[in-house]
Amino acid sequence: MAEDDSYESMLCVKPEVHVYRIPPRASNRGYRAADWKLDEPAWSGRMKITAKGKMAFIKLEDKNTGELFAKAQVEQYPGSVVEAVTDSSRYFVIRIEDDNGK
Repeated sequence: MAEDDSYESMLCVKPEVHVYRIPPRASNRGYRAADWKLDEPAWSGRMKITAKGKMAFIKLEDKNTGELFAKAQVEQYPGSVVEAVTDSSRYFVIRIEDDNGK
C-alpha cells in the first residue's frame, strides 16, 4: 500500500514558545543559550510540529489568531535546520529561511 503524502499529521503543539535574536556563533563549538537575552524574546507564540510524508514542519504561529510567523522544513534531525545548543536541553536553534533561501 502506498504512503499518502497528502495527509498532514499533527505531532506536537506547544502553546507558549519564545523566539530570540541570537548572535552569530563565536566558534565552531555551537550556540549557547547563555549568550542570548532570554529575558527579551523577539516574539512569543505557539509552535506546531507536523509531518507530511517523510518531511516534518515546525510552524510558529500567533497563539490568538493562528497567523503564521515562520516555518521551517525539517528533512532530518539532527541536521542544519534544527540544532541543539551546547549548554541546555531546553533551547535549540531553528534555521528559518524565506522562499529565496535567505
